Amino acid sequence: MATTPQTRPAGPTATSERALGPDLARGFMLLFIALANSHYFLRGDTVRGGFPMDGTWLDSAVTWLIATFVDGRAFPMFGLLFGYGVAHIVRRNEALGPRGVRHLLWRRSLVLIVVGFLHAMLLYVGDILAAYGVLLLLGAWTVRWRARWLVLVAVAFFALGLAPSADSLSVSAEPPDASMLPPDLAAMFSERIVVQPIIMLFGPIGFACPFLIGLLAGRARVLEQPERHRRLLIVTAVAGIGVAVLGAQPAALMLAGVTDVPGEATLELIGPLHDAAGVLGGFGYAALIALVAARLTGRTGRITEAIRATGQRSMTCYLMQSVVWAAVFTPFLLDLSGTLTVTTTALLATATWLGTVAAADWMRRTGRRGPFEVLVRRVTYGPRRT
Repeated sequence: MATTPQTRPAGPTATSERALGPDLARGFMLLFIALANSHYFLRGDTVRGGFPMDGTWLDSAVTWLIATFVDGRAFPMFGLLFGYGVAHIVRRNEALGPRGVRHLLWRRSLVLIVVGFLHAMLLYVGDILAAYGVLLLLGAWTVRWRARWLVLVAVAFFALGLAPSADSLSVSAEPPDASMLPPDLAAMFSERIVVQPIIMLFGPIGFACPFLIGLLAGRARVLEQPERHRRLLIVTAVAGIGVAVLGAQPAALMLAGVTDVPGEATLELIGPLHDAAGVLGGFGYAALIALVAARLTGRTGRITEAIRATGQRSMTCYLMQSVVWAAVFTPFLLDLSGTLTVTTTALLATATWLGTVAAADWMRRTGRRGPFEVLVRRVTYGPRRT
């Protein structure tokens, strides 16, 4: 019997058919995204790497924890999951052919760019959605590359991240610039319209390695079938997180005030070391959560389901976080960037994440999808396939 060629996208995977691991990873790591983003709004007499250096011993301890386990570790994991999800879309729509799949991915990339641009202009200039959109716009050409080419290019981008630079550990006595903390609406738009395109166009360089590795993992369905890849996941979790923790120490101990600030030449080495180790840490976190998910599959409780629901609505929950940052830190709103400390900001970030988990769980229990997930799917697949 002749088969009818596929002319329409297969549509998104039903919620009931989604694997636990990727959703659980997205949901939990949004806590790390909140912790990583929020401290960059803080003011202080001296600020290095986004941390005021004049806090209490508790602030120093929290700084060490965030610099060791959070900063530069969560975003690579999301980059990997982004590539993983793209591989899933390609597999489900293989019958469309290379051109049809590229068009499908390009539609998805364009909606990410538009939403990300508006997000950056209205709420948070450090938006990553537009950068993901640009990455997918270009990355759509890579989805059919052979594995060895994906690995070679990923390694090249990883090596690029090791190039000496002191930008991530720069010191300043000034508050965050006007694009982060605009004094008024006019400054907000005039400053962000300059900064946002730079982040959007250069951000994909940092996400390229995790994205390409995510494509490979997605092809093998590593996170969906953890029982078949248990050894790989264990090695990745132990090695990735171990390297991330060790590689963070030169920067983390300095930021916490335990060690002295070294010379410029040393700063140019420990900053890239911190970030490159974080890429491996992102892989390790994804592997660890996949192993946990394998133990929980079939016997999830209320908390696990709530975090899973957050991961299924990760874009909506990410944007909800930015509403909090805008309200709390913007100078013409609550203007608390000079009042909150590293510790109280971390508590705010945790409370914000818990609020999004509660909201996502309510949407799950009432049968609602995240509004921005609906938007992306409607643009990608059409109005009847959301």
